[in-house]
Amino acid sequence: MPIRFLLFFLSVSVLSSTYAQQPASTSSSISQSLIEKNELIKNSLVKNIPFRNAGPTIMSGRVVDLEVNPENSTEFYVAYATGGVWHTTNNGITFKSVFDKAPTQNVGDIAVNWKNRIIWVGTGETISSRSSYAGVGILKSTDNGNSWTSVGLYDSHHISDIILDKNDPDVVLVAALGHLYSQNEERGIFKTVDGGKTWKKTLFINSDTGIINLGEAPENPSILYAAAWERERQAWDFKGSGENSGIYKSTDAGDSWNLITIGNGFPQGAGVGRIGLAVVNENTIYAVHDNQNIRETNKEEKRDKEAKDLKPKIFENMSSSDFLALNTEELDDYLKANRFPKQYDAAKAKELVKKGKIKPSDFYLYTHDNTVSESDGEVIGAEVFKSTDGGKTWNRTHEGYIEDFFYSYGYVFAEMDVNPQDENEIYLVGVPLIKSVDGGKTFTYIDEPNVHVDHHIIWVDPKMPNHLINGNDGGLNMSYDAGESWSKLNSMPLAQFYAINVDYEKPYNIYGGLQDNGTWKGPHNYEYSKDYEAEGQYPFKRVGGGDGMQVQIDRRDSDVIYVGSQFGFYNRLNLKTGARKFIKPSHDLGESPYRFNWETPILLSSHNQDILYMGGNKLMRSMNQGDDWTAISPDLTAGGKLGNVPFGTLTTISESVFQFGLIYSGSDDGVIQVTQDAGGSWDIISGNLPQNLWVSTVIASIHNKSRVYAVLNGYRNDDFQPYVYKSDDYGQNWKDISSNLPLSPINVIVEDPKKENILYLGTDDASYVSFDNGDRWEVLDGSMPNVAVHDLVIQTEANDLVVGTHGRSIYIANLNEIQEFDSSKTNELQLFDMETVDFSTNWGRSWSAWRAASTPETKITFFSPVAGEAKVEVISTNGKTLKTWKDTVDKGFNYLQYDLSISESGKNLLEKERKDLKISKSQNETFYLPPGAYSIQVEVNGKSAKTALEIKEGSRRRDRAERAEQEQED
Repeated sequence: MPIRFLLFFLSVSVLSSTYAQQPASTSSSISQSLIEKNELIKNSLVKNIPFRNAGPTIMSGRVVDLEVNPENSTEFYVAYATGGVWHTTNNGITFKSVFDKAPTQNVGDIAVNWKNRIIWVGTGETISSRSSYAGVGILKSTDNGNSWTSVGLYDSHHISDIILDKNDPDVVLVAALGHLYSQNEERGIFKTVDGGKTWKKTLFINSDTGIINLGEAPENPSILYAAAWERERQAWDFKGSGENSGIYKSTDAGDSWNLITIGNGFPQGAGVGRIGLAVVNENTIYAVHDNQNIRETNKEEKRDKEAKDLKPKIFENMSSSDFLALNTEELDDYLKANRFPKQYDAAKAKELVKKGKIKPSDFYLYTHDNTVSESDGEVIGAEVFKSTDGGKTWNRTHEGYIEDFFYSYGYVFAEMDVNPQDENEIYLVGVPLIKSVDGGKTFTYIDEPNVHVDHHIIWVDPKMPNHLINGNDGGLNMSYDAGESWSKLNSMPLAQFYAINVDYEKPYNIYGGLQDNGTWKGPHNYEYSKDYEAEGQYPFKRVGGGDGMQVQIDRRDSDVIYVGSQFGFYNRLNLKTGARKFIKPSHDLGESPYRFNWETPILLSSHNQDILYMGGNKLMRSMNQGDDWTAISPDLTAGGKLGNVPFGTLTTISESVFQFGLIYSGSDDGVIQVTQDAGGSWDIISGNLPQNLWVSTVIASIHNKSRVYAVLNGYRNDDFQPYVYKSDDYGQNWKDISSNLPLSPINVIVEDPKKENILYLGTDDASYVSFDNGDRWEVLDGSMPNVAVHDLVIQTEANDLVVGTHGRSIYIANLNEIQEFDSSKTNELQLFDMETVDFSTNWGRSWSAWRAASTPETKITFFSPVAGEAKVEVISTNGKTLKTWKDTVDKGFNYLQYDLSISESGKNLLEKERKDLKISKSQNETFYLPPGAYSIQVEVNGKSAKTALEIKEGSRRRDRAERAEQEQED
């Protein structure tokens, strides 16, 4: 082994052997951070910078809960995993967000006191997937979401259920699942009798087990049932079952609890997974269970197969002579079963071994990944149990297995509901949606093509049982015929983006990979409307399937794109011809299998758009658009860890625009490396950074060749500290630039393309800008809720910051004012350039008596050194004031809307100034500025500034209103 790679191997081995998890953030630090974040928003200089939502809406985010008005089923609330809470009063035709002012958009459960109009929200979703975000405890609103109050349980992280007392609005029960990635005590069942001022823990099992479901008997609310779930997730492993999982019962309204699944027919032991309950009455309960025990038939099949087949282990120390003596047919079966490259059949393999070109041990190494846990076979999966004696005994309702329902990830489902008018009619959510009308003996499939897979909630109308509402990974659906047909209720921008990118067409397009919704492309100027329902074409188009991931677009031809799904399954796609080629790199004999991250990073070289990089555990490079691949590095991670989730993988790659082959990589186990010679040699540069954290982003500066930024993320340790660093010497030394950032894991950082001191940053609940290279951060709060920002991209020609959120689709903000702002003159009033306006004779006109008049609008944008009142004047070239008004302004950036109107006295002054000018009132009784040059002057607290406003001649073509008037005159 070369000395360079030997030293590399030893240094990585040290990293791997000393893996230690960062401590979880404390409850007190979370509550304090919420206060700090509110202060940052309140005092932010950039809080008024507007963001525009650019959709999409047709595909939505994951629904986690529903609350329907018991007296009027056309009114209900919908909770989305990372998109907040939405309210409809017209049966889902339109929705209004009631959660924009909440400190998080991450929701686990909601409950509504309809009589008193109190909304309770348990934050932090509970499906326990890799993208299940923690919350901030319990939130409460008494004004339909206009304001929210935090009422505790900050350390619960993931809240599964809330039950409200029907008679006393201050009495509430909460089921908390607890931390996802670490142990904690604030899990179990909690009760308040004072509206959330204080909480009493009434059920606690242990620091690994929480409550995933809580239900009460409809006719006797003193009887409650709770499902306990022991589960543990690490970045490299997930254990979704445990011996402490089970069902508990309370007979005193939740004050005390007893375990009721011991030796009475319900499964026990280490294989007990997630449980979902449907309480019919105080004695009759259904339970859907994700049984993680291995099927007995699989165990027998595995023993038989192992007795007959060749196994990888036998090749590890096999001699060449023994290899050559193998049965050719059995060897061929082995090579095919383990997906060896097609050129290696048994005859070719024996020939190469005989010539000494390959070793028998290579056939072991090719299949062996020492980080992958061996599967014992297929799990039992979904099964339904029923008790008719209050939980004293349980019986499984069906024979055999419920096939093709939970598959291998029942932990994200295990929910059910029952028809209140017929206890034998039950509904189960899983990958498909299924129904039984015989008490769970048999099931039928009730999905339709317009219903997304992966279901999480089903509601059955107690008064009209054929009326169903279903929430899934694709949004919301409704049925009025018990599931025979469905309507889709997606009109809100709730897409959960993992990554985004842009092209340079005019107008430019946005591309993005979504959670369980594939990869999409759409115009950046999209604005929500239902026009597509009449026109038949939705502006966003699907270009890839699976869980959509990163996208690269060929700058020479934007029809050539690279899209993919989880774990590195990428394709090169030609949008014009439809040609598609699978381009995932594969290892060769003599190598262990490559490891690929859930969100495998890809990158087109800015120096040559035929060169494509892809990160596995090694960095791969293709010189021909992915047709062929070469590994240009050793393993760039700490080596991975044994588990059932790929780990020890690259998460980010960046190549310098200054030099081909100056490349940085970052891994999920905390290793950052750099090569300055296109992969000839690599150096670890993360040794003096916090260790064992997910590297979210490493970017080479576009302004300074030796500068690099790194973002580390502790979310998978339940550590919410912000970790962001800058180096000016290729990563040899790092400076912490987190400064005043509150608690929230960071996902991405980008540089401003024009000003090197300006940085943009996205966290799990906000986006920020810094004007001084990270010495201080300002919250970009305008028009965007506290939602997870997964990606940031700047379209340099339009000068737009494009924000990919994981829950609220895409937002766009123009950067002109940010770049024009002089941060060294914060004591001065700074008035920014205004856009040129094209004059139109349509201003103030309407083409129909049923339509409002068309009114122009432009923005007057300025930085005010103080809050107060601003005086605004519109001034002619001769200095005459044509209009004046006053407005309240904040300290910082301000955006005042101006409709280009002038006063009647201003109109008279302008006509005197320009003798050939005649200004008539428009149809809406308003005088508008004619084409010409003007000034806008703003005065705040004795300081004033002036900027130019130009109105061009524009198009004077008559609109339909003009033509109608002419026709009437004729």
